[in-house]
Amino acid sequence: MGSACAQVSAPGSDDALLAARTAVQTGNWDIVRSLIPRLEGHVLAAYPQYWVLRQQLNDPRKPLPESELNEFVNAHRGTYLAERLRGEWLLAAAKQADYATVRTLADTTVNTPQVDCAVLLAMHARGERITAQLAMSKFEPGDSCWSLYDRLQADGVMQWDDFAAQMRNLLETNSLANARRMARYVFDPAQLKTLNGVLDQPMIWLVRQNTLPRDRAGRELVVTALSRLARNDLQVGYDYFERSWARQLPADDASWVRNQFALQASFKLDPIAVAWYRAGEGGRLTEYNQGWRARMVLRQQPVDWRTLNRYIEQMPAAMREDPTWVYWHARGLVAQGAVQEGQALYRSIAGQFNFYGQLAAEELGIATTIPTSSAPITPDELAKAQYNPGLQRAVALFRLGWRTEGVREWNYALRGMNDRQLLAAAQLAHRENLYDRAVNTAERTRDQHDFNLRFLTPFRDQLVDKSREIGVDATWVYGLIRQESRFVMDARSSVGASGLMQLMPATAKWVARRIGMSDYAQHRVNDMDTNLTLGTSYLRIVLDDLGGSPLLASAGYNAGPRRPHTWRSTLPGPVEGAIFAETIPFTETRDYVKKVLSNATYYAALFTGQPQSLKARLGTVAPQTVETTAIP
Repeated sequence: MGSACAQVSAPGSDDALLAARTAVQTGNWDIVRSLIPRLEGHVLAAYPQYWVLRQQLNDPRKPLPESELNEFVNAHRGTYLAERLRGEWLLAAAKQADYATVRTLADTTVNTPQVDCAVLLAMHARGERITAQLAMSKFEPGDSCWSLYDRLQADGVMQWDDFAAQMRNLLETNSLANARRMARYVFDPAQLKTLNGVLDQPMIWLVRQNTLPRDRAGRELVVTALSRLARNDLQVGYDYFERSWARQLPADDASWVRNQFALQASFKLDPIAVAWYRAGEGGRLTEYNQGWRARMVLRQQPVDWRTLNRYIEQMPAAMREDPTWVYWHARGLVAQGAVQEGQALYRSIAGQFNFYGQLAAEELGIATTIPTSSAPITPDELAKAQYNPGLQRAVALFRLGWRTEGVREWNYALRGMNDRQLLAAAQLAHRENLYDRAVNTAERTRDQHDFNLRFLTPFRDQLVDKSREIGVDATWVYGLIRQESRFVMDARSSVGASGLMQLMPATAKWVARRIGMSDYAQHRVNDMDTNLTLGTSYLRIVLDDLGGSPLLASAGYNAGPRRPHTWRSTLPGPVEGAIFAETIPFTETRDYVKKVLSNATYYAALFTGQPQSLKARLGTVAPQTVETTAIP
């Protein structure tokens, strides 16, 4: 392609850049500095300079190189690296209590929770008013946020109740290291030592207590121990709590404990969760737990729509406005006869190109179709994308194989783009074979769309032929790959899955043996033909094992085929596929399944040119007599 992106670097200077990166990895900073002059004029020349300055920021033995930092930021103003360096400079200044510098840098556009906390600490230290609520809204575990909390506790801005509530939230998600850190604000040193036993062996500790302590921290130890019982034997723990402690505890504390038992029961899809949530009404619930309270009502047949809507209406406004709960709220209203109100809610999300937007549209009688594409991108619009400095840097990074840095540069370059600019950038990504960036960029448009970019079909001949050979729906395979790897052939997940269809090594080996692929070797798993053969074969095996349900098979492909068997076995009777999908107990798998089937429905509309039904694709799920499988 004769574009600007084709001339973003020269091979010789690339060698110098690669050598500089190697020197960074080995800690040889003199070599890095010596290579900087050789990179003059290179599109990525700023990177070694940035690496050197970042290293100096992280060296506590040396003062901050303020003149060099200012020079870099001014020379590269508005770029991703300049803004990232400003954020790192801000954090380094906060560690040195240089709050004037922190405030000067506070407008950085590369924000993180730690940067936000450092800015709040600087504001507080300089006499500006900071509320506990604001601090808690920005908090995520990390050095700057812990420093902020230390100061706000010492100055009386944050109170015991603030910290105790957050400790409970961390315990709810089993984030024990962070819960122990938060506990320093809740318990005295002796109680902190006791906390270890409370967390590790809660029943042993509880039976040694004669009565409920009078002090609030002592009571919090009891409440913590009771909540931990829910992670062991649910029914035994709950019965013990109700028998021995429930009447001694303040009502709010007792409700919180009941809701912790209900949450753990929800993860097991145990219908007792509904009764325990009912018993815990009136207590404080995190948004996460509120979601599960609603899901467990959904799973009971027939659905108690009145209770479901009451729970949804108790959610915070932002949570209620999520398409998930807008849809189910609408379903509840219609089921109770409030048809006009329900349809108004359907209409509020029916234009969204997502799982619940599609389902809401179907409730209004509108099947999934492909929107009319916007006017084609002009050569001038494409040229502007090609000459966009941020996109040029991103393309250069991708060509070097530096995907993480490339994604960051690309996403930063998209900031503030209108729909036409986004579509031009997506087309550029497509031409550069950056399929994941093409999809993600095209998805950002608000009014003008190109679904041929949103739902790319690379490798179409090979994929369609392989799907036909194996006997699986090609649109489903496309929907799955779009979610699994975004068409990045050498994609590798944090758990070791590889290739277009993200196969785990053991799974790939098992499938190869099962289908008689005698020449299989692990190094071939990223080869497109091998990956498609193994991936589609495994998908077909899982599909057959789960009764031909794409919904269950998608869940099995992500979470392992045994789990959908287990989840299906707990059903009280047949349920619509949307309810099964929404009540999958793994957050990742729940999100994955909804996106895969939504994707597949759009791909089917693209392939056929005909309206499609997501609801039909989801089908109905019914419990089976025997729920087991030998498939890994």
